[in-house]
Amino acid sequence: MEIFWYLLVVLVLGVFFVLDGYDFGTGIIHLFFAKKEKDKVVVAKAAGLFWDSNEVWLVAGGGMLFAAFPLLYAAAFSGFYLPLIMVLWMIVFRAVGLEFRGQFKYQMWKDFWDKAFGVSSLIIALLFGIALGNVARGVNLGGVVNGISTYEKYYFFLPLWNSSFSPTVENPGVIDWFTLTIGLISVVTLAMHGANWVILKTNASINEKLKIVVFKLNIVLLILAFFSLAIWHIINPNPFKNFLDKPYLFIFPTLFFGSVFGLFFVKKFKKESTAFFLSTLIILGGITSTLASMFPVVLPSTNSVNESLTIYNTAATTYGLQVGAVWGLIGITLIMIYFIIQKRLLGGKIDNMDYGH
Repeated sequence: MEIFWYLLVVLVLGVFFVLDGYDFGTGIIHLFFAKKEKDKVVVAKAAGLFWDSNEVWLVAGGGMLFAAFPLLYAAAFSGFYLPLIMVLWMIVFRAVGLEFRGQFKYQMWKDFWDKAFGVSSLIIALLFGIALGNVARGVNLGGVVNGISTYEKYYFFLPLWNSSFSPTVENPGVIDWFTLTIGLISVVTLAMHGANWVILKTNASINEKLKIVVFKLNIVLLILAFFSLAIWHIINPNPFKNFLDKPYLFIFPTLFFGSVFGLFFVKKFKKESTAFFLSTLIILGGITSTLASMFPVVLPSTNSVNESLTIYNTAATTYGLQVGAVWGLIGITLIMIYFIIQKRLLGGKIDNMDYGH
C-alpha cells in the first residue's frame, strides 16, 4: 500500500506542477514580454481563467500526503515552515494581482498589479525548484549538533541560508548554491511551459517572439541540466545507483532529455499543442527522474545519526492506507470530472472569453 500511495501522491503533485506550472510560467512571460495593453490582458486571461481550478490539485496532494504519510507531512511542514509561508503569500499575492487588475482603469493601478502577478509568479517558480533541491539534497534530521540530536529524529529546522551557503555542511539552509541551481532550472522550465501555453491558448501579438524565447531558454535549460548532474555527485556520491540497479528507471531521464531536444524544433511545429506537450514531459521527466534516483527515500538525512525518511517509516497504518485508498480514488475521480468539464468549457483560444475579474 505504501508504493500505491506514493505513486498516487506523485501523480497528483505532478499534475499540479504541470497545470499550475503553466500559470506560473504565464506570469513570468507577462512580466518580461507582454508590453502592449492588449497582450497584457490576454496573457493575464490565459492564467486567470484557469489558476483556481489548477490549484485544486495542490490541495488534493497535500491532503493525500497528510493521510498516507503523516510523519513526512508533519516533518516537512514544520521544517520548511518559513519557505512554505513565503509560497503561500506569493500564491495569495499572485491571485490578488490577477483579480484586482481590472477593477480600475488607472494605469498606475494596472501596472502595480501586473508587477504583483509577474513577480510573485517568478518567486513561486524559484521556490518550488528550491524545494525540489532540498528534497534531493536532504536536511539535518533531528537537528544533530556534534553528534547529538537536539530534538526528535524525524524533525528539523532550516534557516533560509547559512553563512557558508554550502549544501555539503551538516546543517544546510533552504537556499544554497545547489538548491538555487535547481530553482533556476524550475524558473527556466516553467517560463518555457508558460510561453507554450500562451501560444496554445491565445492569438497574442508576441506569440512568434515567444517561440524564439522558448528556443533560447531551452539552450539555457540544457546547460543547467548537465551542470546539475555534474554537481549532484558532490551532494550524493552515488546518485545513479537506483538507475544502475533498475535500468527501466532510465525511462524518466530519457523522457526529460528527449523532450528537451525535441523542443529545439519549436519554430517548425505545425501544431501549437506539440510544444506544450513537450514542455509537459520535461516537467514530469525532471520530477520523476529526481524521485526515481532517491526511492524509497523521500527526505534524506544529512547526518549519520538519524536515518532518512522513507515511504515505509513515514506511512500511516496498513488499515488507514486501505481505507484511505477507497476515498482517495473517489476524490480523484471527482476532481477528474471537474477538470474535464472545466477544460471543455474553456477549450480553444481564450482571447474573446470574458474573465470578469
